[in-house]
Amino acid sequence: MENTGTDYFKGRGAQINPNTRFQQSHYVQEHIEALDEPFLQKEKTDIIFTYPKTIINKVESTDIGAAYSLNPYQGCEHGCIYCYARNSHEFWGYSAGLDFERKIIVKKNAIELLEKQFSQKNWKPKPIMLSGNTDCYQPIEREFELTRKVLQTCLKYKHPVSVITKNALITRDLDVLTELAEQNLVHVMVSITGTDEKVRQLLEPRTATYKNRMAVLEALSKHNIPCGVMVAPIIPGINNHEIPSVIEQAANAGATTAGITIVRLNGTVAQLFKDWLEKNFPDRAEKVWNQISECHGGKVNDSRPGTRMRGEGKMAESIMQLFKLSKTKFMPEAGSRKELNCDAFNYKAGDVQLSLF
Repeated sequence: MENTGTDYFKGRGAQINPNTRFQQSHYVQEHIEALDEPFLQKEKTDIIFTYPKTIINKVESTDIGAAYSLNPYQGCEHGCIYCYARNSHEFWGYSAGLDFERKIIVKKNAIELLEKQFSQKNWKPKPIMLSGNTDCYQPIEREFELTRKVLQTCLKYKHPVSVITKNALITRDLDVLTELAEQNLVHVMVSITGTDEKVRQLLEPRTATYKNRMAVLEALSKHNIPCGVMVAPIIPGINNHEIPSVIEQAANAGATTAGITIVRLNGTVAQLFKDWLEKNFPDRAEKVWNQISECHGGKVNDSRPGTRMRGEGKMAESIMQLFKLSKTKFMPEAGSRKELNCDAFNYKAGDVQLSLF
């Protein structure tokens, strides 16, 4: 299963760097003998600073249980090959392939913008999801701490926030998360796609191990921080058989809720995923591709609200049935998430009281 070819980029999900849909010209490798090194071998991750005008996005999708999202970073070193956020990197002028994993955009003024938004008298507090696009605890968070500062700002203003991640770095912020939880201001979902480490290293090369993600659930639960497991995305023929094991282990670790989505390959992600699939699972590539198509009306892409995340057809039905049975068996008390507290919000929290004495 493991690809050991010399042309395979170890530690990266994408193996190619397709042109963006907005490019009028692009680089090509025509004369190999004239190059001193392989064309795409640059391994260093580039950090690009940006200063956006806004930081909170209104979530229009009815498929996502959040009102707003906030993304401190664009691009993601985790390198998950299936990530739908890859397509958004093209709007920045970068490829959804290797660029997505190697060119990470850091929103330097994120906290300033968040404080400004929270300080508005007419701001109506509703849960903000971290991140909704790329992982807010990806490796560079260790250096920049934007996610930690966002959580601290939410605590300061008593604003509800939800987090989804697949990185164990979140345990660094147990202190802030605990305080938020005490006021019913936070919920955390840990994304766990399976239990097979060999598959994870190919599918999500720079994420925390599955074992460490289960440890994250244990740590959150120990600190009374509401948490659940997101078994997503499910890729038929790759990880659908692991649904019961994931839910059982997550429940034992303290998860009280569970969610699921079926993979969909919109935009350039389809090209990236097919290349990855053929290089890593050549013996079943066609079967997996056809089963994904079966879940989305004969196509691998799907943008239909209400259907795109759960799929349709017999294959999707069997996946969802297995998920429901697993929840019933291993997480019988699981229900819908408790609504976060929006009543405690204080827009005046940023006021500084000055005194002459």
